[in-house]
Amino acid sequence: MNTLGIVLSRPAHGGAGSLAPLPRKSNLRNRNSLIRQAAFFGPPSCQVSATLWPLAPQIDSFILYLATERGLSDAYQLSVRRTLETLADWAQQRDLPDWQDLGIDHLREFLSQQKSRGLEASSLRIAVVHLKIFFRFLVSRNLLGEDPAEPLLSPRTGSSLPGTLQVSQVARILDSIDPSKPLGRRDLAILELFYASGLRLAEICSARLESLDLEDGFLRVTGKGNKTRIVPVGGQALAALKSYLDNERPELVKPHTSSEIFLSVRGGPLGPDRVRKIVKERARQAGLTGNIYPHLLRHSFATHLLQNGADLRVIQELLGHADIATTQIYTHVDDQGLKKVHRQFHPRA
Repeated sequence: MNTLGIVLSRPAHGGAGSLAPLPRKSNLRNRNSLIRQAAFFGPPSCQVSATLWPLAPQIDSFILYLATERGLSDAYQLSVRRTLETLADWAQQRDLPDWQDLGIDHLREFLSQQKSRGLEASSLRIAVVHLKIFFRFLVSRNLLGEDPAEPLLSPRTGSSLPGTLQVSQVARILDSIDPSKPLGRRDLAILELFYASGLRLAEICSARLESLDLEDGFLRVTGKGNKTRIVPVGGQALAALKSYLDNERPELVKPHTSSEIFLSVRGGPLGPDRVRKIVKERARQAGLTGNIYPHLLRHSFATHLLQNGADLRVIQELLGHADIATTQIYTHVDDQGLKKVHRQFHPRA
């Protein structure tokens, strides 16, 4: 049985054996796309076709690498396995029994077939990433001489862009929270920190007292891939945190309380579901309609920094993005601003 709970009845071969238990971490960049991809490719077969086995050992070795060296989630590994098993089956049907036999034209033909069968552009992008990291892995292990996936380009996904709030809308939410009311200081500190530091939901929930430097205004957080970064805490967020820590958190502390910054009324750390509800409730109380969620504040943080002239590389560091391409999605928001500046300052605009 492999790490995903799939029983593999295989003939003997010299490939990797069963995989070690996986760390259970959520590291999905696009959960909806992964769900659509899973529905399209279907689950991995409980009994893999015998024709797949010449290519199976390398797939197993790669999944083991993702689990033990990259620490990626079960769900991500399952998504990768679906892509690679589908490619392997496609290759075997075309008498391509070894990974060495696949070239860039084969990979393009495979992706073209998936597109013609109805796989969406967002899911194709994920499949391209899977192919790129898999073949790069084979080259790094000297299992391939050249990387056939290196020239692959990801398909455009259209206008799948993050939503943002206006500065006035963020201010409206924050100004509507009354710190004198029960849990007002806590909720204000949470929303101020979301917007001031661009934190992820999980980073807010796991933020600890020993990681907070109130004097210098910094917070150390652990993000995706267990990567630690230092983020600044703005003046208003710092004031809200100090008020909460001095006047409200002590009342929430119970004998079992640990050092998480944000606590529930029972003294335990706030969970993601509860924080989502807090954000939605506070936005609704401020009179905002629509779907207001924690990540929207993170998007707004990045967008407003960019609109006010912050360097994209700085925003990448603040957000904890491993790849600048992930951060570049925020440049769309400033298109109108760029046009305005161009019209204002260019002599022939």
